[in-house]
Amino acid sequence: MWKKLTVIPEECSGCRICELVCAARHFGVNNPKKAAIRVISTYPHPVMTMPIVCSQCKVPKCAQVCPVDALRWIDGVVRLDSEDCIFCYKCVEACPFGAIYAHGDCDQPIKCDMCGGEPECVKKCPKGALRLIPESALGESKRLNNVLSYTQMKEIEYYEKGEKKIIQYAEIGKEEL
Repeated sequence: MWKKLTVIPEECSGCRICELVCAARHFGVNNPKKAAIRVISTYPHPVMTMPIVCSQCKVPKCAQVCPVDALRWIDGVVRLDSEDCIFCYKCVEACPFGAIYAHGDCDQPIKCDMCGGEPECVKKCPKGALRLIPESALGESKRLNNVLSYTQMKEIEYYEKGEKKIIQYAEIGKEEL
């Protein structure tokens, strides 16, 4: 079972330690612009920080557009073969998540390699906003929150044929379809 690097945005403080440890590990520099993870912040309202990470797609768009097949999905990770890469940066443009980066000092794109299965960003995140979880657990917290939200409800309002209706929580499942 493959593990995925997952972001819990509500936990992210915007400290950007993840960017620093990534750049230090892969390039030996204290330069967050050379990281394969980037923290995006929105201002002024609502203030939100969100790490952007590679999703390691099973059918990666980045690999599909690579003219020399330098990107390959191997053992749960989309790997960039630096020997084959021709530095065209088509993968940067094709990534639907914006998780492949270019930097003027680097010949090839900067892409997450999962640090060989032990991502440094996960280890060093002080808030636990970055987690490595099995694919089978993806979405579990959202499913649980969805279920728990119903336990707080006393009634549900909805409209049927333009008429407002209310179902009491105890009656859910007894309504006519």
